[in-house]
Amino acid sequence: MDILKESKEMQAELTAWRRYLHAHAETGFALNETTAFIKAELVKMGYEPQTCGRAGVVAEVGAGEIFLLRADMDALPIPEKSGEKFACKSGNMHACGHDMHATMLLGAAKILKAHESELKRKVRLLFQPAEETLEGSKDCVEAGVLQGVKGAMMIHSMTNVPIPVGCAVVSSPGVSAPAADFFSIEVKGKSCHGSAPWNGVDALTAAANILLALQEIPARELNPGGAAVLTIGEMKGGTASNVIADSAILKGTLRAYDEELRSLIKERLEEIAAAVAKAYRARAKVTYESGCPTLVNDETLSEQMERVGKELLGERCVFTSKALQGDAKAKSGGSEDFAYISQRVPSIMVALAAGEPSKGYEYPLHHAKVTFDENALPVGAALYAAVALKI
Repeated sequence: MDILKESKEMQAELTAWRRYLHAHAETGFALNETTAFIKAELVKMGYEPQTCGRAGVVAEVGAGEIFLLRADMDALPIPEKSGEKFACKSGNMHACGHDMHATMLLGAAKILKAHESELKRKVRLLFQPAEETLEGSKDCVEAGVLQGVKGAMMIHSMTNVPIPVGCAVVSSPGVSAPAADFFSIEVKGKSCHGSAPWNGVDALTAAANILLALQEIPARELNPGGAAVLTIGEMKGGTASNVIADSAILKGTLRAYDEELRSLIKERLEEIAAAVAKAYRARAKVTYESGCPTLVNDETLSEQMERVGKELLGERCVFTSKALQGDAKAKSGGSEDFAYISQRVPSIMVALAAGEPSKGYEYPLHHAKVTFDENALPVGAALYAAVALKI
């Protein structure tokens, strides 16, 4: 059985699936067209897909011990400027490759159904919503998607990377993606006329000083070896140029590779916000809105994935993250809500190259002009299928 050859013979079908999903990009849990399309294709293959949680899609093949293959399928609220003929026109965009991932898992579903008699286990396919908001995986876990599952695997596409298309990077054991927390800081003051500021409490002044004070956490309180990033990306307040603002809001994200470090920073964030606000006679409240824990890769699955990958793609086309990056975890600071799954069952994350800068793929993920090489699609489908068949 030549899984890769079989998958490459599906190139036209995979491309058509991907372009439909790309042109109909949807966000978060509002994935009506996306899930309808995926379910319809699975039914054609002989599956009986079910809804998981708020908007996930689950299908199963084989029997016995369960292994989970996961692909995310939500897009971003970014107006597309890629120039592709199949670009989305709704104001959303698959700028992180989730259309690629969902297509790869559909391809694997077709391969696995054709080889169902050769499966030594049951394979559960999860098409997951709301990864970009770090909510979808948790929702599916709470809906029972991990019931009976003994292991899990996911693929994420990379573009604008100097790695040949179709080559894979297998995560080394341990943490490969940091924990993340989205938070807001609401600052309350007292409004008054701008000509008499002593009669009020300026929420904007307090907010500005909170922003500056928070920069001291990574600059003065963290060991450089403890990778963490604290970002304030949004600041709003005030209604008119001659009015002292009675409220302001800061929004940001925290990412950390260590759960203890994550807790420490959250504690300090709350203390600093409250203390600085008080110094300016204002009040501040920190609210955590969404997030995910660290993504932990299992040692045994990492070794098995590297072996299977090299058997499928060749020795020179599969790397480990440690071989490429050493211990420089901060080089890949993006969080991934597959972490909720990895915290509960042995899991492995694989990155798949899908665009070299030298070949015109010059924009990074989440950019309005990002593009992906569709030649990576059959490779991803084959990797998903190979894991199910050979691990």
